[in-house]
Amino acid sequence: MPRFEPSPERRPALIAGASSGIGAATAVALAALGHPVALGARRVDKCQELAEKIQADGGTAFAARLDVTDTASVDEFAVAAEAALGPTEILVSGAGDIEFGPIHAMDPDRFMHQIGVHLGGAHRLVHRVLPGMLARQRGDVVLIGSDCAPEPRPLTGAYSAAKAGLEAMAMQLRMELEGSGVRASVVRPGPTLTGMGMNSTPEVLGPMLTAWKDWGFARHPYMLRAEDLAAAIVAVVSAPRGAHLVLVEVQPEAPLREDES
Repeated sequence: MPRFEPSPERRPALIAGASSGIGAATAVALAALGHPVALGARRVDKCQELAEKIQADGGTAFAARLDVTDTASVDEFAVAAEAALGPTEILVSGAGDIEFGPIHAMDPDRFMHQIGVHLGGAHRLVHRVLPGMLARQRGDVVLIGSDCAPEPRPLTGAYSAAKAGLEAMAMQLRMELEGSGVRASVVRPGPTLTGMGMNSTPEVLGPMLTAWKDWGFARHPYMLRAEDLAAAIVAVVSAPRGAHLVLVEVQPEAPLREDES
């Protein structure tokens, strides 16, 4: 029976959605472990600022514009990143935002844009990066899911549907990759404090939070930090070969109960 060759200590990582939030925190965490990181997002200025900070701290980073809804952009980014850092060992797909609103009231183009970013964008990245991983018989693909996938929330527009599709694609991908040496995993965040959805107004957020509470989705007010999800991603890609963390769901720990004694 063939044995797994150990992963190299230096594992170039391609991170989509690296301009802020979970992607940025993941870039910092992986760079701190000595992995070169390629930072991609539409806000390339933010990626460049982060790359400079990582380099100042002794890490290796590359930044370039990436629009995951554009196949040519994905191809150009991957080619440039691999030319700068070497073949991709780790892919983290976390690009995307969220728009709130009732499904029936959401403009179809806006609805499909959300699907195109969260699901279509992840597929473009996988389509571009996986052939090299398969040829080397190793690699980690981490797709950022959401607890909205198994438990959709009202007024999340297309986001819950997109993440449900993403997690279904990840499960299918895992089955198709079995025995290839490439691991496909989902890191599933619970409520996380990032910049996502922060452009919404109180008129939108108020009814939404009320609806979430009515349906039992807001048990307590605590939220995760982006760094908490970065730690989970690091754990997934750092698992020794022969072990596969298929799904890691991260939820915010509830506040401590008051002492009732």
